[in-house]
Amino acid sequence: MTRNSDLLLTAVSPTIWGSTYLVTTQLLPAGYPLTVALLRALPAGLLLLAIVRRLPHGIWWARSLVLGALNFSIFWWMLFISAYRLPGGVAATVGAIQPLIVIVLARLLLGSPIRGLSIAAALAGIVGVALLILTPGAALDPLGIAAGVGGAVSMAAGTVLSRRWRPDVSPLTFTAWQLTSGGLLLLPFAMMIEPPLPFPTPANILGFAYLGLIGAALTYILWFRGLSRLEPSVVSPLGFLSPMTAVILGWAALGQQLSPMQIFGIAIVLGSVWLSQRTQLPSAGKSAPADPTIASKR
Repeated sequence: MTRNSDLLLTAVSPTIWGSTYLVTTQLLPAGYPLTVALLRALPAGLLLLAIVRRLPHGIWWARSLVLGALNFSIFWWMLFISAYRLPGGVAATVGAIQPLIVIVLARLLLGSPIRGLSIAAALAGIVGVALLILTPGAALDPLGIAAGVGGAVSMAAGTVLSRRWRPDVSPLTFTAWQLTSGGLLLLPFAMMIEPPLPFPTPANILGFAYLGLIGAALTYILWFRGLSRLEPSVVSPLGFLSPMTAVILGWAALGQQLSPMQIFGIAIVLGSVWLSQRTQLPSAGKSAPADPTIASKR
């Protein structure tokens, strides 16, 4: 497939993730960040593991635990804490610093160059997200801010390490290992810290099924596939599409207003994503090609 096709497929993931806020607020019980993260990761991971029927081997046991913790356990825990304690606009704006962190970590761990236009595109994306959903009267809860920053650092580290550590398996198998590891790491904390969930309603079941099968299993298969073919600094700015989708869904599904400033924010987000991709074009030929074994197992 061409580089543009890889980008489009990878962009499907953050676009779908933009529906997480709508599904969480409309279909799931409030106040269970750990349990929601657990039920999003573990069932999906076990289902994928049953499909691939392949367990990690050797060093990949430890690496799967590390990646599962960074990409799922810590990230989703922090994400839901931030979402519960902050207005959606503040939480999304704090999380939008992730591409900047990826640029720094990719330099430290992968030796990737730091380009001025990449920094400019990341900063523009943060401004665009802020215009989309940050309101002047938004409350700044310190714990919520800390959780948002912690989640951005965790996901950034997981993104870069997922590029550095690429096993000789399909993205489906790689996703199964990480989702299962992340869910198992969340299990004891959810049981100890949070009370049991109330008896699920049909809406709850629908919400958990969507977040697990679509919002986790499908999207992360596409995300890790993209990371196996593209540099983290190319993939990470696609995350700006998530809050943009959330705002559009709020307008379309909940009747929320879409102001001229928000439309301007959408334009800035799309421009920052385009600029970040254009910035990487000169070095696109240096990216490591996909492993033929991985391609043969799709």
